[in-house]
Amino acid sequence: MKNLKKKIALLAALACAGTMLAGCGGDTTDETTAAGGDDAGTTAAAGGDNADAGDAGDTGDAGDAGAADAGDAYAAAQSAGTGITLPEGEGKVFNIYCWNGDFKKYVEAYYKVPDGITINWHEIANEGGAYQTALDEALLNQESAAADDKVDLFLAEADYILKYANTDLTQDVTKLGVQRWDTGYDYTYDAASSTDGVLKGVSWQANPSMFIYRRSIAKDVLGTDDPDQVQEALSTWDKVDEVAQKAKDKGYYMFPSPLETYRSFANNSDVSYLNGDKFALTPAFNEWLTQAETYVNNGWSQTYSLWADEKQAMMGTDGKMMCCIGPAWYFNFSMGTAQEQTSGDWGICVGPQEHFWGGTWLMAATGSDNEAMIADLMNAFTANEDIMDKILSDALEFPNNKNVVKKYADDASYGLDFLGGQNHIAMMAKCAENIKWDPALHTQYDQTFNEDLPNAYLEYLQGICDKDTALSNFYITLSERAPQITHD
Repeated sequence: MKNLKKKIALLAALACAGTMLAGCGGDTTDETTAAGGDDAGTTAAAGGDNADAGDAGDTGDAGDAGAADAGDAYAAAQSAGTGITLPEGEGKVFNIYCWNGDFKKYVEAYYKVPDGITINWHEIANEGGAYQTALDEALLNQESAAADDKVDLFLAEADYILKYANTDLTQDVTKLGVQRWDTGYDYTYDAASSTDGVLKGVSWQANPSMFIYRRSIAKDVLGTDDPDQVQEALSTWDKVDEVAQKAKDKGYYMFPSPLETYRSFANNSDVSYLNGDKFALTPAFNEWLTQAETYVNNGWSQTYSLWADEKQAMMGTDGKMMCCIGPAWYFNFSMGTAQEQTSGDWGICVGPQEHFWGGTWLMAATGSDNEAMIADLMNAFTANEDIMDKILSDALEFPNNKNVVKKYADDASYGLDFLGGQNHIAMMAKCAENIKWDPALHTQYDQTFNEDLPNAYLEYLQGICDKDTALSNFYITLSERAPQITHD
């Protein structure tokens, strides 16, 4: 009981700090998948406790030896996911907790499950915090759970990853044989590290977020749909305002929702929503809100929610939406109407502010009896470049592997049909290199700050309530999610 109370306290009172992204929900299921899978592939990069011997300060032969060791380790990790033989004593049931079926699809398509292992998928929808509630219960009961019921691997999003990285409920994955490969983007490792720098997880994807524009509308408004020229027209927020007015004059909306630009501001904030346990609106939030008011009042934006059916309709044949904003997973998984009706009539550019949105991390649960398979899965989806190539070419995600990214970015013949043949990888690669993760700007409550807060103000922008009421409504939600957080 003492240990259980300690772990509950760890989950309830973790290191606090700031702002960022979100992800997608899924259907609620709890199902078992038997061993299977096909080929493999992924990529990675150097670092971590078990990384090279050539850390900062090493010189000469020691540095060379460290580089060689790191290279050897990466070469070995590239064979992960191809059907390794697990050591004696490994469990025969591998439990994965997740909120949708995306990773399951990748495992089934690209990963060779070791012989004799059965994967149980525990899929709980993200809505209303149901996933975290179920996961927390499972992790807190880990010590007393039967071996075949223990959590082995679980998925986490950026908006709450610190909640798990900063507890002893998750393992230092470098001790399992997973490294901070230098082929991965730094921010993806920083996000999955505890505040004292211990690596607790890895991600198969990076998520630089882009302006996604309708080519035919851009031609009408700007006289061009060329990504470089559109970027020049949208390179500052003042220029975006000018284009928004031109779009309105032509009968279009710049955005379907004022929430469209929220992550651009929030993910570039240099101030946390929290100072200790006290919440306050940030300058970045106030900048976004001022812009949102301007866009709604000027008729430059509709006021739909981020996932509204009405927004989807604006992506269709007769839609009047010029731009939306998102990473590769967004236009591949969240623009269904566009995929069906207007594919090829879209392009991307960076816009005024580089940022990222979303992401899924794999984390190792303490107490797992399947540590070798945890390492194999993590290395397969970071260091196996065959798998990571498929994540890009087949699944159309942006993989967390610079070697694979460079292959496509440098390929003049590569392009995405949905984007009119544009090589989006080349543009996104530059953005991904510049993404930073500052742990001082993140908290365990980021999902509440980045979803509930702007959604509360959306009701104000829709005319449902006044601005003070919007903030009061958010405070009610905040008191339910985190009663220890105070505010003025």
